[in-house]
Amino acid sequence: MPRPLAVATVDAHTHLDSVAERTGLSPEESLELAAAVGITWVIQAGDTVADSTWGESFARQHPHVIACVALHPNEVARHPDRFETDFAAISALARAGDHVRAIGETGLDYYRTTDPAGRATQAQSFLRHIELARQTGLTLMIHDRDAHDDVLAILDRVPSPPRVVMHSFSGDSDFARACGERGHWLSFPGVTTYNANHHLRRALAVTPPDKILVETDAPFLTPVPERGKPNGPYLIPHTIRFVADQLGWSEDEAALRLRENAFAAYGGPWGDAAEDATPSGSGHADV
Repeated sequence: MPRPLAVATVDAHTHLDSVAERTGLSPEESLELAAAVGITWVIQAGDTVADSTWGESFARQHPHVIACVALHPNEVARHPDRFETDFAAISALARAGDHVRAIGETGLDYYRTTDPAGRATQAQSFLRHIELARQTGLTLMIHDRDAHDDVLAILDRVPSPPRVVMHSFSGDSDFARACGERGHWLSFPGVTTYNANHHLRRALAVTPPDKILVETDAPFLTPVPERGKPNGPYLIPHTIRFVADQLGWSEDEAALRLRENAFAAYGGPWGDAAEDATPSGSGHADV
């Protein structure tokens, strides 16, 4: 376990249900371990109807967790015949309450989906998810693998949701600048710490400071020095310290900046942070 952070912050993208499958830790145990190292707030991503439904229910019961709901691009490419039924379920979950903050992860994946028909299905799904985020006012959380140009081309041709996050950012500095010009948040995973990934560190360097997020994408993309083990939100201090060193930030400054960036990217604070932000006599945080 990493040394605890002194300032509480956020894991901007994780899959607590999958962490449980890989590690044997229950989602509650993962949250306890995360809190012990200063990770107080967690964003649970959705890939399917089943895990989006689980995430919505879990976030409803755990105020420091918010849920994101969607159909992963590879999921829709594998099951195009189920799309309308599944998307209807996602649309209902998106309206379940303030504990659901984003439509995601959606987007394009050209690494695992290589056939033209599958990619066309992904594009149509992506457009539907973008429109759902716009209609609901939720953040759009994007999965982009080997599809940078097409992701931006689709985003540029339709009305934009209020906030867009590039989850597990994998592009170079040019792509980071293009995203920054559009006001998108870039979420950097543990692989940013790997020696070979100079392009990610160059991208980090040109990202506006208020648009930087850090995530685990657990149980995947485990940072150095835990590389090779299943990831969890309790390991993200390694990535945060690495990012702070790259940007010349103090550890406490990094944790605070990343927390405030995550709150901005996902529509305002949640959990006890939302309570602290609520003006006296008001029922809602001023976001």
